[in-house]
Amino acid sequence: MFPFFSRSKMSEAPEVNPAPAKTHEPHPLDALTGGAFSAATSGERASRIREWLTTQPAPEQLQEVFKELSGRDKGAARAVRERLDEIRRAKGQEAIAAEWADKAQALLSASKLNIADALAWQRDAAKAGAPLSREPLSLLKVQIADRVKVIEDLQHRVQVQREAAVLLAQRIEVLSTKSWRDAQAALELLRADVARWQEQAQGLTSDASWVSVEARFPQQLESSKAQLLVVWEAFQPALAQAVAAAEDVNAPLPPVPVWADELRVARGLPSEAAAAAAKSARPAKPKVDPEVRDKAVQAVREALATLEKETAEGHGKASAGAAAALRAVLKTQGKHIDAALEQQVHSALVAAGELEGWQRWSADQVREDLVAKAEGLLNRPEGQALGGRKMQETLRQLREQWKQTDQGGAPNHALWKKFDEACNAAHKVVEAWLDKIRSEAAEHKAQRLALIEEVKAWAKEHAASGDWKGIHRALYQFGDRWRESGHVGEKLFAELQPLWKQAIAVAAAPLEAAQKESLARRHAMIEEAAALGAAAVLRIDAVKSLQQRWQAEAQSVPLDRKQEQKLWDAFRKPIDEAFNRKSAERERATTELSARDRVVLEASKALEAANASGDAQQIRAAMQALEAALRGQALAAQAVAESEADSEKSQAVSAQDATETVASEQPSDASGETAAPAPAAPKPAARPVVAVRGDDRPGMKKDAPAVAGRGARPGDRRDGRPGDRDGSRGPRADGRFGDRNDRGGRFGDRPEREDRGPRLGDTAFRAQRDAMEHAQQTLKKLAAQAHGEALTHLLTAWEKRDATQLPSAQDLGGRVSASVRAAWAQALSAAPKGDAAEALLRLEIAAEVPTPAEHIAARRMLQLQLLTRRNDPSPAQTWGDDTARVLSSASDAGSARRLQNVLKTLLRK
Repeated sequence: MFPFFSRSKMSEAPEVNPAPAKTHEPHPLDALTGGAFSAATSGERASRIREWLTTQPAPEQLQEVFKELSGRDKGAARAVRERLDEIRRAKGQEAIAAEWADKAQALLSASKLNIADALAWQRDAAKAGAPLSREPLSLLKVQIADRVKVIEDLQHRVQVQREAAVLLAQRIEVLSTKSWRDAQAALELLRADVARWQEQAQGLTSDASWVSVEARFPQQLESSKAQLLVVWEAFQPALAQAVAAAEDVNAPLPPVPVWADELRVARGLPSEAAAAAAKSARPAKPKVDPEVRDKAVQAVREALATLEKETAEGHGKASAGAAAALRAVLKTQGKHIDAALEQQVHSALVAAGELEGWQRWSADQVREDLVAKAEGLLNRPEGQALGGRKMQETLRQLREQWKQTDQGGAPNHALWKKFDEACNAAHKVVEAWLDKIRSEAAEHKAQRLALIEEVKAWAKEHAASGDWKGIHRALYQFGDRWRESGHVGEKLFAELQPLWKQAIAVAAAPLEAAQKESLARRHAMIEEAAALGAAAVLRIDAVKSLQQRWQAEAQSVPLDRKQEQKLWDAFRKPIDEAFNRKSAERERATTELSARDRVVLEASKALEAANASGDAQQIRAAMQALEAALRGQALAAQAVAESEADSEKSQAVSAQDATETVASEQPSDASGETAAPAPAAPKPAARPVVAVRGDDRPGMKKDAPAVAGRGARPGDRRDGRPGDRDGSRGPRADGRFGDRNDRGGRFGDRPEREDRGPRLGDTAFRAQRDAMEHAQQTLKKLAAQAHGEALTHLLTAWEKRDATQLPSAQDLGGRVSASVRAAWAQALSAAPKGDAAEALLRLEIAAEVPTPAEHIAARRMLQLQLLTRRNDPSPAQTWGDDTARVLSSASDAGSARRLQNVLKTLLRK
């Protein structure tokens, strides 16, 4: 309301009791925010809010300022809201960090740490969003990783000890195959190695983390220890016994065969004689079955080949296993092999024992290669620098390869330090890439939140709209924009996805309601279509009206494409079935085979079978049979007519006979008075109609065909004289030329058209048409084949000068008369003579085929000569004689090729 004053606005008198000016009181939060609420513009207000946020205000103050400012300036309040969100996320992360810190402390405080649980802790903490890069989780993560590394190192050392035990056992076995003095010299070193192995094994079991090692590793260590001690405890007494036997000749020999033979020789006993004497004294060994011996040799050779392969490839673990397998085979099959194979087996076992040193060297070579690859990650050219994801995958692969290398040999800490430093330097690229991904994720989150707000605003604006197509299109566009809003993390996507679904569901609610109503109407139309299709009489007008209603419904309310297609198929199915039923009834009525159709079908099938046989005579006979079947109806009608004529004739003959009988019985004087009735004249037979043009010129017979004049032009008379087109026509009675009476009246005495009977059905008509077409094609193909064979036989006869091989006149075709073939045969029977160059040129001119390049000049010369010989026959008329001239000459490859090209054309014309 505006107050009205009695004083005029134009009056100069001073106003009495003027209203006091309105004063703006400062906002209570201006002092806190540095005057943000009293700022004149939105930009100044946002600037003061950002300056105030640098002072790190308390969360309560932030909440109070946001509550007051969000109603005045949402743009300036956005920064406060973001700070509140950060504080809220930080509190959430602190709670998550405390939870996962407690879990990590529980893992570390446990006496037995499961490696799988430790690795799962880091993975699950990262999935839960715990800040692993901050304290205390970063320290706990390092502690868990160190603990896992210690356990893995213990397990690796167990495997190394296991391999060392196998190698020590192999050394002891190898010493048992050498001189006892070598074994005595290596006894102290071997004793020290065995003692060191036992100390290392005891150190493993006394480690504090030994309880966390997997259950299979203690069992492996105990098994290796037991096997080594068994071999070592058997080796020491045997060596002591050998030393005692060397000092005292009466002492018993050691149980090792090699040492016993050596001591026996040292005592002066020939070992071979002793062996022979022992062999003669002992009963002979039973002969071994050859099959058993072959199996034993095969088993030993297979195990030996496996050991040699693993040793050659440098597989330390595999070679140890192969050596153990070979020794197991020797225990059962060693007595059946010969000395050469046994020596080969011992050599392979020694080589496998020497593989340990090479394995260490090979592992160091692999480590140095990995160090070089890690150092080269940052020294690549600019165009070949690796991206963040590729760098991350490469570092992961390099560390996995290093881990596998440590499992196959002793660790090298110096190379590990260099490798780790190079990987950490290269990991900075990965960190920068991860930071970029985080920033992009923040942007994508903002885009998605803005899109959700836009969908909500759009839903309010179009809540009452009836443009369902536009709404459907807009919803699809919103969906595309949501899918193209960039990548976000799984946790963030799980938070945003429910908000998006809720917003899009509200926006799509009116359309879904309209679609539900449209579905009800469409189902009703489907039922109506089913009723129309089931009716006895199909109403086309009702079907058209129903289809128009369906189209109008489909254009007004859109549905999902697949659902709409299914509904359309359900709507169209009963109508299509009704139309198909109607068409089937119509076709059934038109395709019912008559007797004539069956005959034509059988004849068509017979013709198709003849086409498949490839016999020209059968095909022609089948074609004649099919033509006879096609004329069967007219022939049947003709047969009926003839039968009726015969019956009439027989009745007339019987009547005449009766009359003659009566006349003979009458008196003779009455014979002259009563004349016998004259017999009925027989019906003249119908003359066959021949399509022949009669020669109606004066003095010519009309039933003789007219000879067509050569060189006639349009408008010339048929007798060769220009002028009247038909000079035979004279003036008619009505003043016009020609006498129509000569041609049998107005329309002439034309014979009646042949009665061909009813038309064939569609099936029979198509069958006979296809069979005829196939037959004609087959006959053409067979004729071409016969033509080619005839040409081949003709050229062969020319080459061999053998007239008996000349094809018959029937094979050569109608173009070759008997006299021409006789001339060809006579030319082939005689000795070659003359030159066929000009004859070949004449033949090529007659056939109009190209001439080889070297004879083109001669052909042009011959053509010029032919122009001067006007009365001579043309080459097209004398090609038979020219061919005989060619055949009388000598045959060569070029002339044969030219003759073949010519006759291909001439014999077909």
